[in-house]
Amino acid sequence: MFEVIVKTDKGKAIGQHQINAREIMLGKARGCDIQLKGWSVGGQHAKLIKQHDGVYIEDTGAGSGLQINGMTAKRYGPLELADEIAIGSYRLNIVSGEAAKAAQAPQPASPGNGATAPSAAAPAAPASAPIVDSSFDEDEEMRTKIGVRKHNIPTDTTVFREERFRWRNEVHSELLNLMDLRRTDVGSMDEDELRESIRDLIAEIITQKENILPASVDRTTLAKEVLNEAVGLGPLEELLADDSVTEIMVNRYDDIFIEQAGNLTKSGVTFSSDDAVMSAIERIVSPLGRRIDESSPMVDARLKDGSRVNAIIPPLALKGPCITIRKFAKQKLTAQDLVGFGALDPRMVTFLETAVVQAKNIVISGGTGSGKTTLLNVLSNFIPPSDRIVTVEDAAELKLVQPHLVSLEARPPNLEGKGGIPIRDLVKNCLRMRPDRIVVGECRGGEALDMLQAMNTGHDGSLTTAHANTPRDLLSRLEVMVMMSGMDLPIKAIRDQISSAVHLVVQQSRFSDGSRRVTAISELTGMEGDIIQMQEIFKYQQEGFDENGRVKGRFVATGRVPEFYEELQQRGIAVDMSIFN
Repeated sequence: MFEVIVKTDKGKAIGQHQINAREIMLGKARGCDIQLKGWSVGGQHAKLIKQHDGVYIEDTGAGSGLQINGMTAKRYGPLELADEIAIGSYRLNIVSGEAAKAAQAPQPASPGNGATAPSAAAPAAPASAPIVDSSFDEDEEMRTKIGVRKHNIPTDTTVFREERFRWRNEVHSELLNLMDLRRTDVGSMDEDELRESIRDLIAEIITQKENILPASVDRTTLAKEVLNEAVGLGPLEELLADDSVTEIMVNRYDDIFIEQAGNLTKSGVTFSSDDAVMSAIERIVSPLGRRIDESSPMVDARLKDGSRVNAIIPPLALKGPCITIRKFAKQKLTAQDLVGFGALDPRMVTFLETAVVQAKNIVISGGTGSGKTTLLNVLSNFIPPSDRIVTVEDAAELKLVQPHLVSLEARPPNLEGKGGIPIRDLVKNCLRMRPDRIVVGECRGGEALDMLQAMNTGHDGSLTTAHANTPRDLLSRLEVMVMMSGMDLPIKAIRDQISSAVHLVVQQSRFSDGSRRVTAISELTGMEGDIIQMQEIFKYQQEGFDENGRVKGRFVATGRVPEFYEELQQRGIAVDMSIFN
């Protein structure tokens, strides 16, 4: 008998395997005795051989090589505990013979204490250890099912994480076996029924293991984590429930960053493996009819609450499957909320509301993560409820409240590469749907030409977003996107289309402190020669930083009055001209 201890290259323990066979295979193929994932791991990467004098390891030549104590080797042995085997991003140690048996032997309980002492592989909690993780104190239902009270958790977070990590994997593995043994038909259950059924099975498994579970592992927390990994999004569930987290970035299964108050920090939560990350991605994309695999390793999707999701997997993502989730506020934001956040001021809100109500075509410009979609949602609220609105998006994110609304979403190709409906086709189709307003989530390519044509042919009051750093840059981006449509149009004709179609450009920016503000509102005033003329109506004037490093500044009117306001006055429509003073 010998034992294989598997760790990451950062030293985090992720598994222990007791081996009684004379020979076992290591690799990422399904038939391997110990599965190791990763692009640098071969299908059958190496094998361990038990001989009379100890355990030997042999490179099969199917992967990126084998290293023992930092040196490349084809065969090495007998292995000692101090020998470190490197396979891809994994580090393995071998405990053989009597040492492995001693490590697994149960320790006697302390006198006068009925609790079972933790094993050698599971360090005990200090007697005075405080409770560190109390996030599941409210889950009385799970606590009742398990039938135990919360245990103290050690303050040594490394020990705590590795211990909880190992038991989470073990309970999850037994859960899958139990579901298979009882032939659980997950396809016939709705989400609530499935969650309840899995919760019962987990409670049953933990109850059976009560005598061998170390006191340092909190039963309720363990059950909750296994449940989330089995039917939810694993450790991401607690981050999604935290309203202070605005963005979640999974770089690999044990490397997760979050954005809070505009600042990026590394989260303490981790997945158990790359497979767990893949399972979470599948749970996100499958209900939407989308797919992700080696032939289509990138996908855009959304969660039930509308949060935007992007996922990319190996072989494109070298470190492992990556997920990026941009959360949307649970409560729909209003213009007053944005004023409260300091994103714009009341005069700008008044101006933008008038522009939307009077059916002016508006393009919201900004960089990645600057808040374009949030602002588009807010401006869409100003559209009169009597208008028929058609929205077109790659992944549906807009939340409009008007009663006369049609929402369209692009569709990716199927497994054969057929059946994909790009956003450009939807923009063309929505012109035949008698819309009063067209709202396109984002123009990225040739659909910009169709959007401009719609704005020029009676669909005033249309809204869209595009990536650009300044209003002037946006005009150049629109020219490039029109050229991407495949139409061989002269630059002069493209600029004529832009100047007559777009009335306002609203520039949104994200500052170094994480704050987001509308930095400029500009009006297009026509052509002069070959140049599109613009005038700035409002702008944000930065005035340095405060003592906490936050950006200081103020919103100012430039004094210029937009041409369409003067037209409204001439038509006898009451408008507030004082906002431009």
